[in-house]
Amino acid sequence: MKMHRAGKMHHVGKLQLIRTLGLLILVGLAVAPLNAATPRDGRIAGVVVDPQGTPQMGATVYVVSELTPNQPPVQLLTNARGIFSTDGLDSGFYSIRATLAGFLPAVAEHVHVLDERVTKLQIELGSVFSSLGKFRRPNNQDAPPDEWSWVLRTSAATRPILRWDEGDVLITGTPGVTAGIDAQQNHRVHSLFELASGSMHPGSISNISNSPGTVFAYNLDASGHGNLVFAGQFNYESGSGSGGFVTEWVPNGNTHSGPISTLVLRESEMNPGGPAFRGARLSEDSSLELGDRVHVRYGADMLLASYGGTTTSLRPRAQVAVQLSDTWITSLTVASHPWQNSDPSAGLLESAIANLDSLPTVLLHNDRPVYEDNLHEEIAILHKLSANASLTGAIFHDRGSNIAVIGHGGGSTSSDFLQDFYSDAFAYDAGPSNSYGARIVYEQKLSDNFSGAMIYSYAGALVPGMESSSTESLRDMLETRNRQSVAARFKTRIPRTATELSVGYKWIDGSVVSRQDSYGEAEYSVDPYLSVIVRQPLPKFIPGHAVATADFGNLLAEGYVPLETRDGRVFLVSAYRSFRGGLSFQF
Repeated sequence: MKMHRAGKMHHVGKLQLIRTLGLLILVGLAVAPLNAATPRDGRIAGVVVDPQGTPQMGATVYVVSELTPNQPPVQLLTNARGIFSTDGLDSGFYSIRATLAGFLPAVAEHVHVLDERVTKLQIELGSVFSSLGKFRRPNNQDAPPDEWSWVLRTSAATRPILRWDEGDVLITGTPGVTAGIDAQQNHRVHSLFELASGSMHPGSISNISNSPGTVFAYNLDASGHGNLVFAGQFNYESGSGSGGFVTEWVPNGNTHSGPISTLVLRESEMNPGGPAFRGARLSEDSSLELGDRVHVRYGADMLLASYGGTTTSLRPRAQVAVQLSDTWITSLTVASHPWQNSDPSAGLLESAIANLDSLPTVLLHNDRPVYEDNLHEEIAILHKLSANASLTGAIFHDRGSNIAVIGHGGGSTSSDFLQDFYSDAFAYDAGPSNSYGARIVYEQKLSDNFSGAMIYSYAGALVPGMESSSTESLRDMLETRNRQSVAARFKTRIPRTATELSVGYKWIDGSVVSRQDSYGEAEYSVDPYLSVIVRQPLPKFIPGHAVATADFGNLLAEGYVPLETRDGRVFLVSAYRSFRGGLSFQF
């Protein structure tokens, strides 16, 4: 009886193998005539199956270019044999998402399309009854070699960790996705541990403190129903501690293509036995498609701050992108800051860790806490020059009632100056600001190991008034003026040493004491003046996937503005000189 059952299972295995090979042959036949029509174009073709390998008719397949994530996706339906095929696509990386009623969605990211070639996929839709063990990474599977993964800074929030995994086809995010004949399932990192020191926001008590800290993150796969991600941090120095906790619920396992709910909690002691800051952020983000050419993103943040008093704030945001043609896209955005998950290559763990540092700067106004605010309204148009280059133009309006300036000096004796216990910096509420501006951005990927961007911006910032007096308060001495800036950002990887280097420089044509085009800085990962990030993977014999990181902000200490106020002499700067380094381990 056992031999009969084994023979039956062997027979079923052969049938399964024959069925899979037959489907791949049908995919090849389906795209062969298309391949001859426009030889310069690449294509994606594949088959959608259930966990038993049965082709699924009528599944909806979305194809999105990762070069232009705001572009509305290409929408396809599988035929009677479960096969789908795109029209001609520009070479580059794409994300594929397949959905069908009664099944969990499946996502394939970083699918590489080459000219005159057809990229073949087999996408397996998950079932709610699928075994959890099927999706777990084997214990002997190593981490993918030499991927990008470092923290970039922004004005209002730590830049989401960028991840660039090499290979023609890489599957991450939702389990149950398999790719091509030669592609391999990428492992899913379930935990990350990080030791770091230093702050990217001196003077801001609402974010990571300027002291040694420990960071952890863990991804709990809810048996194919979604992902529950936890992240935490703890800093301790001079008898005063600070820490934070983040939890994210991602129903479809992808922070960039579906709904995501986030809760952030932080607490910082200003000094041993003194007052403590407590802050929270509850946010919800989602998206929808209106036809084939309109893509809508929307969400909101509910903010809470407590420091000698309590303040709350509700901040909605929305973005509508319209594909005018194959190479032109326009968008309308109303938001306080770019989407925290705006980078298409950030993973679940990295997204959660980035949210640890996502609270706005807390300030004091009339001895009560307030969050820095800014409403950004922007109309932009993007022109895709080639598969690896794009040009974007935008006009925008920024306005806020509580604009933060950071500095250090004698002003810290006033109640309006909120002193950072871990450094000699302070945050100050400079009052309202209102300005219009414009931005032009050219981005290009020169090779697999080198990319760059050039950014010109004309926007408002707070500057010292021409007729200011030392008998005035700091708030009365500042006014909004437009400034021009030119920025360059380059990222490269040295193949032999696997060293990753990111260098950015932003020149401003005059003194400023607040951020000039803060939304653009966050969107395009560039900070004022010279910033350098170095990331070095450590030898393989170290447990986990170990990486050493050094992050320098305003390396040359430029842009410091000295002022004499009635509260004393202060030094203000739009970007504080800072350093943050540490080690991270992924498991």
